[in-house]
Amino acid sequence: MKNIYQQDLDKNPANFAALTPLSFFARAASLYPDATAIVHGELNRSWAQMYRRCVAMAAALAKHGIGVGDTVAVMLPNIPEMFEAHFFVPMSGAVLNAINTRLDAATVAFILTHAEAKVLFTDREFAPVVKAALALLKDARLKDAGREHDLLVVDVEDPLYADGELLGSMTYDQLLGSGDPAYHWQLPADEWDAISLNYTSGTTGNPKGVVYHHRGAYLNAVNNALTWEMGMHPRYLWTLPMFHCNGWCFPWTLAVTVGTTVCLRHVREDAVFTAFREQGVTHFCGAPVVLNTLVNAPQAMHQGINQPHSAHPIKVMTAGAAPPAAVIEGMENLGFEVIQVYGLTETYGPMIVSAWRSEWDNQAASARAALKARQGIVSILGGAVMVADPQTLVPVPWDGVTQGEIFMRGNIVMKGYLKNPATTAEAFAGGWFHSGDLAVCHADGYIQIKDRSKDIIISGGENISSIEVEDTLFKHPKILEAAVVARQDPKWGEHPCAFVTLKPGADMTAAEVMAYCKTQLAGFKVPKTVIFGPLTKTSTGKVQKYLLRQQAEALGNAG
Repeated sequence: MKNIYQQDLDKNPANFAALTPLSFFARAASLYPDATAIVHGELNRSWAQMYRRCVAMAAALAKHGIGVGDTVAVMLPNIPEMFEAHFFVPMSGAVLNAINTRLDAATVAFILTHAEAKVLFTDREFAPVVKAALALLKDARLKDAGREHDLLVVDVEDPLYADGELLGSMTYDQLLGSGDPAYHWQLPADEWDAISLNYTSGTTGNPKGVVYHHRGAYLNAVNNALTWEMGMHPRYLWTLPMFHCNGWCFPWTLAVTVGTTVCLRHVREDAVFTAFREQGVTHFCGAPVVLNTLVNAPQAMHQGINQPHSAHPIKVMTAGAAPPAAVIEGMENLGFEVIQVYGLTETYGPMIVSAWRSEWDNQAASARAALKARQGIVSILGGAVMVADPQTLVPVPWDGVTQGEIFMRGNIVMKGYLKNPATTAEAFAGGWFHSGDLAVCHADGYIQIKDRSKDIIISGGENISSIEVEDTLFKHPKILEAAVVARQDPKWGEHPCAFVTLKPGADMTAAEVMAYCKTQLAGFKVPKTVIFGPLTKTSTGKVQKYLLRQQAEALGNAG
């Protein structure tokens, strides 16, 4: 029986609308039409101009039969078209699949096939990999003539990068020109509809497709703005790849705040510092490896930006691997204001934030950095987070010692894994998302990661599967056994360290092992350290990876 508040008080268009970040876009273009949305070299584009372009592109996609539930893939750097794709793809009703530009051809082909992509926007720089991936798709079609996989390939021509081959049947501008800027696009009928598809880095074999919904994208876009206290009209520099969790949802956050996206095609310290000086940058995100690069850049590059204790420092959000306290201290010594966040692809990026407390203001610089190096507490709209026993889900005591697994639940947890109900159910067992990361909880409620399960290696913000690298090593005719663990790296945070046992009579050098891996793997997955010798095993033959990690750590930080 309904209670009195459930009677005749149903949802209707006057009091309910599906949550979607597209509403932020429409608002920005309508109320702040002349505010700058994009800067790229000499290009400056307003929110109204960008809106008209995105409407026209949504119309153009519709002409090609793209609509609700279709996948549109993009393999692009941080250029205006990549930013626009975060709006025009969902405006067409389709789902955006931003592909990691560092992947190898076989993985790109797998993603395009698994996602059933109907369109691929690509860039000259990635033509060799994309061309090879398209060849693999063609071979697959020939072997399976009954499977339809027609793919419209569209080339994006960036005026700042003229090298490389065009692969598509048309260019971005040609497709855009076929669209109608007066097209009547629709908000999603259901906020639970998919808005984007992001693949993990294949930490347990083939990458898994993580599905985001409009509701989660809306809430995390606002969450970013609130958690970081961004205010209106920030100028945001793109050092974080937009293919990472849709840039941690910051394309949509910039629509919330009517900010300016300052594009950066390649993350190089000279270009970053130039943008700081010339573009009035107020915020940027990046992995600890990016921060470390900036800290160690030539002193001349540091001139003309922040001053220590500035009233308006450039704000930095970092995540991707636990940042060394020394890196945070180095950035703050340069006058930047650093905040650390933690999350996974499955949580739309940031969900936990190392929020600062005023009682820590008088701490010494090293102590402040150590506090900021902890992963932190749940963000404002993050939902719920706990550190608990992975079997019983009983929270661990807040003693900073007892380890447990990090669990999350809330509106910014993924819908699930595409076409993978068993793995989705496993990830959500007990009504919580299982992160696989091991941590402690301090007395103030702040979480600190202590180890990673499943032997994931995080190098420069990229997840690397030890299993994938091991499988590659095992395929070499001279290698008998192999195990891969993380080794500390002062630049990348971690890198793969391979322990290799050769077959009797075989001879290989470390350089030969690395050269072989380069022919089989994406560059960032190639081991940078190779150690030869027998593997330490249990009585049942299981490799004792914790001992290998100790051996790798005993070598010290890699140079």
